[in-house]
Amino acid sequence: MLRPACRSDRAAGSLSSAVGGCAGAIIAFIDFVKALLLAAGLGTRLRPITDSIPKCLVPVAGRPLLAWWMDLLAQHDVADVLINLHFLPEPVLRFAESHAGPVRIHTVMEPELLGSAGTLHANRGFFRDEEQFLILYADNLTDVDLTHLVRFNTEHPAPLTVGLFHAENPSGSGIVELDAAGTIVGFVEKPSEPASDLASAGVFVGRPELLDAVVPDRIPYDFGGHVMPHLIGRMNGVMTQGYLRDVGTLESLARAEREWIAAHHSN
Repeated sequence: MLRPACRSDRAAGSLSSAVGGCAGAIIAFIDFVKALLLAAGLGTRLRPITDSIPKCLVPVAGRPLLAWWMDLLAQHDVADVLINLHFLPEPVLRFAESHAGPVRIHTVMEPELLGSAGTLHANRGFFRDEEQFLILYADNLTDVDLTHLVRFNTEHPAPLTVGLFHAENPSGSGIVELDAAGTIVGFVEKPSEPASDLASAGVFVGRPELLDAVVPDRIPYDFGGHVMPHLIGRMNGVMTQGYLRDVGTLESLARAEREWIAAHHSN
């Protein structure tokens, strides 16, 4: 069952925002959108930290990872976010209840992990009336320009727009091939012989047609392994703007914290 946390209403008409990672530049106006923040993973590669702390609350630069996500969503006028829970849900519920920012947090329990696309399918009613919505992997530390992604999907409509980055290790990522128009004409999850270093960043913009295309035939059911290969030629991709690093391992978490502090606290 969806569980909304109490939030104070944001001021009417507050649609403009600026991203800290974009040197304070004013970004384009967008309508309020909803987001799915995928946070239910076990975080096994972050043990022993995640023996007692869910992965989405791992501290980075003195704050839980979710706090940085809430800042980013608020900066881009996301009105509502749905966070899926599985392992150690109680601390996340307490975070949601105590969060005082403008984004309304909703949570949903997954007794069995459904996978990224399985979670979207199970909660499709949350997004059914939305023209566009965001799908975000919570194990990224990022200040990417979400408005840029939404604007690209508005100007180049597709069931799914994939935020892209240049992967340092393409064999460990979902690798795409683009044509000149930005349409994804090839996708392979963690290829042994990558065709490029353009990788899915775990930040997406979806449309209602995506909900119709996500029909799980197994659990877990994931975007990279089960959905995106069937959307080749129908989805598009655009380079992300801003900082992004997966913090799913102890090594990447330590590196991300150093880079984040250097970038955001240099003054």
